[in-house]
Amino acid sequence: MKQFTLTQHSFLLLLGLVTVAFFWILLPFSGAVFWGVVLAIVFGPLHERLLAAFGERPNAAALATLILIVLMVILPVTLIAAALVDQALGLYAMVSTGQLDFDGLLRRTVGGLPGWLASLLERYESTIMDTLRDKLTAGVAQASQLAARYAVNVGRNALNFLVSMAVMLYLLFFLFRDGRTITARIKRAVPLSSHYKKPLFDKFVTVIRATVKGNVLVAMAQGALGGLIFWFLDVPAPVLWAVVMSFLSLLPAIGAALIWGPVAAYFLFSGAVWQGAVLALYGVLVIGLVDNLLRPFLVGKDTKLPDYLVLLSTIGGMALFGLNGFVIGPVIAALFIAAWSLFAGAEEFHGE
Repeated sequence: MKQFTLTQHSFLLLLGLVTVAFFWILLPFSGAVFWGVVLAIVFGPLHERLLAAFGERPNAAALATLILIVLMVILPVTLIAAALVDQALGLYAMVSTGQLDFDGLLRRTVGGLPGWLASLLERYESTIMDTLRDKLTAGVAQASQLAARYAVNVGRNALNFLVSMAVMLYLLFFLFRDGRTITARIKRAVPLSSHYKKPLFDKFVTVIRATVKGNVLVAMAQGALGGLIFWFLDVPAPVLWAVVMSFLSLLPAIGAALIWGPVAAYFLFSGAVWQGAVLALYGVLVIGLVDNLLRPFLVGKDTKLPDYLVLLSTIGGMALFGLNGFVIGPVIAALFIAAWSLFAGAEEFHGE
């Protein structure tokens, strides 16, 4: 086995220290850097086509790709965020002024329950029902206050947001322009043989593209369909609930149903039977069908991960890393599977 000299040990120590220091410096802009890299990977094929169309002029192709990303992604997200803030503030105002009486809503819901269930609940109304009522009222009020406070903080931190956005777009331009060179240098620097590097890098890129494109498309579709039916049924703040359903739909199988399910139940038990039936059928047959058809085709097909692993890695990733976790979780899971598959078939580890 090769023995490292003192000079080599010192250099490796220096390499580790400057690497940690470098990532520490980037920490304030970690979100901008992360999404810059993700967008560069996702829109890489588009940039390659534009590069060929521009006759291998990297600056023009990178700028054109950047403009398309702003028009297709950033501008629509900004407009939706503005509508979300407006409706969140409106919902908070309705809660704080008593226009939305959750105690009354709960009583009407209980009044619509089957007789045997209503009588059973009445026995424990002083305990279970009062507790449920208080928790529901306090929870919704806190959620509305949180949304309003977040909206105010976004306004106050608009400068930080704009700086992060500028950093992301600036980095994205150079990732497009110099992406091939950067990728080649990273591959050379990773201390693995090409037998391992190629499948791991390929899996990394494939999973990021499949996860982002698949989950975002599913989230957009489910959020838009959910917001549409909420608007049709005259549910308050449909844009707000559409965005919430979009975020929750990042959780496979169970996401959007956490919103439309309780609303459908409220309609049914409060006497609005046709609204509840329409929302329940629409949720199962339309919103649920989008998840059942699109997600396996867009995400599972390319990542080659079973549905349960996609679900667990997504939930775990979001629990640890927030919104970024819906990308990080499946990537880690896919690399875990790929690395162990390589290890299981590697002759140098098994002496075959």
